[in-house]
Amino acid sequence: MFKRFKKNKQATCHAVAKGQLIDLPTVGDGVFSSKMLGDGFAIRPENSAVFSPVAGKVLSVFPTKHAITIASDDGLEILVHMGIDTVELKGVPFTIHVKEGDKVSPTTQLADMDLSELAKTETDSTVVVVVTNMDAVKEMPAVTERTVETSEEVLTLTLS
Repeated sequence: MFKRFKKNKQATCHAVAKGQLIDLPTVGDGVFSSKMLGDGFAIRPENSAVFSPVAGKVLSVFPTKHAITIASDDGLEILVHMGIDTVELKGVPFTIHVKEGDKVSPTTQLADMDLSELAKTETDSTVVVVVTNMDAVKEMPAVTERTVETSEEVLTLTLS
C-alpha cells in the first residue's frame, strides 16, 4: 500500500572537465553516439584535467590509459573514455592519477590528457561518460548542451 509513496532513488553525475557539455548522439564515434555501450554525456574539454563523474571506487584503468571504469556508490557502472579513437595512441597522451580500488569523488582528478599531443595527431579530445549498466537506470534525462565547470552537476538519474 505504501510502495506508491516510496521516493525513487536518484544518482547525480558531475562534469569530468571544464568545457562544452554535449549529448552523446553528437559524439564523433558510432559506438558512443548510438549508445551501444550505454547512455550518458560527453564534454569537449578546455584543459587537460579529467575528474571523476561520481563518488565510488575505481574498478579498472585500461592498459592504454584512455579509459577508466568506476563503480558508483549508487550502484552504477561508469565508463570514462578520454578522447575518440585514443586506444591507438598506446597511452602516450595520458597521465593517470588513480589505480584500481581507489575511492573517488567528483573532486578526484583521474587523469591528465595532453591536449597538444592529441592535436598533433588530430585526435578528438572529447571525454565520454557512459553508464554501462543501464538496467540500473529507470530514467535518464536529456542533456542540455552548455558550458560547464569541473565537478558541476550535469545529470540526475532516476534509478530502478
